[in-house]
Amino acid sequence: MQEFYDYYNNPVKLSFKDHPFSSEPKHVWVICQYRGKWLLTEHKERGLEFPGGKVEEGETASEAAVREVKEETGGIVDQLRYVGQYFVKGKGGTIIKNVYFAEVLQLREEAHYFETNGPVLLEQLPEALPRQKEYSFMMKDKVLPCCLERIGTA
Repeated sequence: MQEFYDYYNNPVKLSFKDHPFSSEPKHVWVICQYRGKWLLTEHKERGLEFPGGKVEEGETASEAAVREVKEETGGIVDQLRYVGQYFVKGKGGTIIKNVYFAEVLQLREEAHYFETNGPVLLEQLPEALPRQKEYSFMMKDKVLPCCLERIGTA
């Protein structure tokens, strides 16, 4: 288990074990690739980030991951792999989030992308993400580099 602080100085616990904090987490985050490129979305308030969001009533976390990728990028997930789970103790409560890695088969243009401006494809992720203003706070702590190393794409 890794322990560190997020962008807002909240304590984070990250584990690559099978659901160490909750068997039914309420949030998901999906690190995506499409044709060898990183597939992100541009959140209207937070900036560039990988897709993710809340698990809806009657939905599993993996179903939520597939849905969030489609809603926020138009991406159709071909393969989805559980990477790990993290726990954040914030000022407004705690969040437990599953992290997945997805290979996206195709991108479809959507009429709207909910709270995002749709897909953004990158050849590579920039160095020093914490200093990149156009990126979301979710891209700026140790969750992403630890997960990329675990996936084998770091």
